[in-house]
Amino acid sequence: MLLLINVILTLWVSCANGQVMKPCEFPEIQHGGLYYKTIRRPYFPVAAGKSYSYYCDANFVTPSGSYWDYIHCTQDGWSPAVPCLRTCSKSDIEIENGFISESSSIYILNKEMQYKCKPGYATADGNSSGSITCLQNGWSAQPICFKLCDMPVFENSRAKSNGMWFKLHDTLDYECYDGYENRYGNTTGSIVCGEDGWSHLPTCYNSSEKCGPPPPISNGDTKPFPQKVYLPQSTVEYQCQSYYELQGSQYVTCSNGEWSEPPRCI
Repeated sequence: MLLLINVILTLWVSCANGQVMKPCEFPEIQHGGLYYKTIRRPYFPVAAGKSYSYYCDANFVTPSGSYWDYIHCTQDGWSPAVPCLRTCSKSDIEIENGFISESSSIYILNKEMQYKCKPGYATADGNSSGSITCLQNGWSAQPICFKLCDMPVFENSRAKSNGMWFKLHDTLDYECYDGYENRYGNTTGSIVCGEDGWSHLPTCYNSSEKCGPPPPISNGDTKPFPQKVYLPQSTVEYQCQSYYELQGSQYVTCSNGEWSEPPRCI
């Protein structure tokens, strides 16, 4: 009887320097488990001070970075509180126009991985480097490096900025030379840096070189519906109505403010 009482006291209460030590129940380790758990389970709960070896499943490691370690029963419960941490692998990362700037191949939960972009490329924030974080479901994101836009070639216009490189979604304002207009008939405009480069070229045209609507022809039409203004070197296609045959080139071109000879429908 005395032995039984001692065993019970050992399991449920352990004193150290007058402090009550609570026992530990069998540890249910998420993404891992105790070695020889079937044999050990009947001996729980156990007193503080006990330690047991445990393992982690694939893609998980202990806080020390290994695949096995010891879990310790303390007065506050099991330590470490989270025995198995998620890991992320460098091999799961695909990065175009950039590279990983660290030598580690495995990263544990909440650890950051640094990457760099190649010259002429940048992160979405416009930086030459960035980071992603290992989360419970894997990497926070796939790293992306976007092509930077350099200063474009201006035709009959000038930039209103002294910058040389522009990041994704940056806007570059420009103005046309005197007597020139852009494609929209304005003397100023803006272009936007996109994933494939500038939205359009900052080109301005001599106002007198633009053309009005193409000339109408009998028994025929332009396609699509004609615009009010056309830029120099614009082309328009004609088509004949039913039962008529087109004679001449089906296209006309705007040059020096005039259209080339239109076709006929006969």
